[in-house]
Amino acid sequence: MNNLLPGERVDDLQRNGYQIIQNPRKFCFGMDAVLLSGFAVVKRGAVCLDLGCGNGIIPLLLSAKTKGRHFTGLEIQPYSADLARRSVSLNHLEDQIDIVEGDIRNASNIFGASSFDVVTANPPYMTGSHGLTNQDEAKTIARHEVLCTLEDVIRESAKLLVPGGHFFMVHRPFRLAEIISLMVQYRVEPKRMRLVHPYADREPNMVLIEGIRGARPRMTVEKPLIVYREPGVYTDEIYDVYGY
Repeated sequence: MNNLLPGERVDDLQRNGYQIIQNPRKFCFGMDAVLLSGFAVVKRGAVCLDLGCGNGIIPLLLSAKTKGRHFTGLEIQPYSADLARRSVSLNHLEDQIDIVEGDIRNASNIFGASSFDVVTANPPYMTGSHGLTNQDEAKTIARHEVLCTLEDVIRESAKLLVPGGHFFMVHRPFRLAEIISLMVQYRVEPKRMRLVHPYADREPNMVLIEGIRGARPRMTVEKPLIVYREPGVYTDEIYDVYGY
């Protein structure tokens, strides 16, 4: 591997032999991205967009797991976008995945209205004043609403989706009321939700949610997803999502 920069490494994604370039000093993908890729439903021939794609993990995983026709990642940070492009090239997926450098707040102008069948998002969870701000700018931008808000993500997704298109997001349960309110406001009707618990006896720390542009109200709440059977041991469902 001759295009790695200092601090970078190549990790195996356990899917189709795909690999990803990461830099632990900046930001590595987490379980939330993997769970979102398992929750999202991408039908054969679908055109998909991931908002704030970081190092490209979700487009790569969806390309490996689904029969979607084309995947695009939008990323505002130049270094992260470059990482994603190099991972796409590493896996010889240039015909299937595009990485575009740009601002989520302007996404509908970049791509045009009603351009995608599926939009996915793993946005910053923390509001600007909530939680400790990491000293590393890349991690701060990924975790805190510095460059975009939850409303920006949902508003632009509503514009980007075709009528009847599907929106999939992973977020934190403490913002669930705001998430559902904004989805209804922008007519991305919440249709399916699943709470993720670290252990069976712990409260949830993630929420997976699906919305459909212009659909009628009716939401299904799926059974909880439990991550660990015991410390260090995933449940069978988590192993399945990871592909082990």
